[in-house]
Amino acid sequence: MTVRRLSAGLVAAALFTPALAACAGGTTGTAGSTASPTVSASGAPSASGGAPVSGDAKQALLDSTKEISNGNFRFTLSGAGSTAEGQVHQPSQSAAMKFSIGGPSSDLAMKLDVIHAKPDSWVKLELTGPTADSLPAIKQLNLGKYQHLDQARIKGNKNLGFDFEKVDPAGSAVLTQGITEVRSTGTGTYAGTIDVTKAAEAGSLNAATIAALGTQAKTVPFTAKVDPQGRLSELVLQLPAGGQTAAQEIRMTYSDYGSATAAQKPPADQVVEAPAELYSLFN
Repeated sequence: MTVRRLSAGLVAAALFTPALAACAGGTTGTAGSTASPTVSASGAPSASGGAPVSGDAKQALLDSTKEISNGNFRFTLSGAGSTAEGQVHQPSQSAAMKFSIGGPSSDLAMKLDVIHAKPDSWVKLELTGPTADSLPAIKQLNLGKYQHLDQARIKGNKNLGFDFEKVDPAGSAVLTQGITEVRSTGTGTYAGTIDVTKAAEAGSLNAATIAALGTQAKTVPFTAKVDPQGRLSELVLQLPAGGQTAAQEIRMTYSDYGSATAAQKPPADQVVEAPAELYSLFN
């Protein structure tokens, strides 16, 4: 697993490791209508045409991510057959997330229930599939309880740790900074392309995935939505096929800004100390 943050790590590992992708949709307007002009990051019209316009569309998306940094929201992530959902509550220095990686046909599928309530963290792990059934070390991790993490052992661990200074699970602020073309497609909706070559720094995409995309990584199609208050509510990347991986869609959503609740610590009778095998799995 390679990740950058948000048990952050776990999200990126779950969603963005294989090589997500999907082709861009068309940009032509419907019959009888005029397609919105595409604007480059500099505010000039792109090669696809359109009258000169300001950089307002890009600035709107840059501004839309600011509320995320306040650390009070719910989120979902999906892609590559994996999903994640959870909430971040900076006021209480807590976060709760659930991840599902792989499915019934996978050689090894994983479900994770992660809770952070500073200064403690817990992970409830469920591993299934032929590999999980055949390895005793993995069987030892299917305890059916929350495993309390030794903070000294996960310090600096990008898979098991949580950085309350960098609370965005997908690094949307970094992604929007990479916008190369953008157009408004309606009230609160946008489309364009993003240069994701620096996305690994944000924890959004695995570096190997970006490398596999080659030059396509500089023009990844995206769509975005903002809520009536101008806050990002959805960002969808359509990554083209690259290397050994098929094209696929990555979807991120944000909601309940300012109204998320504190994560609840697991009951004491449902907690055990994490064994060494758990740290080995995520290192």
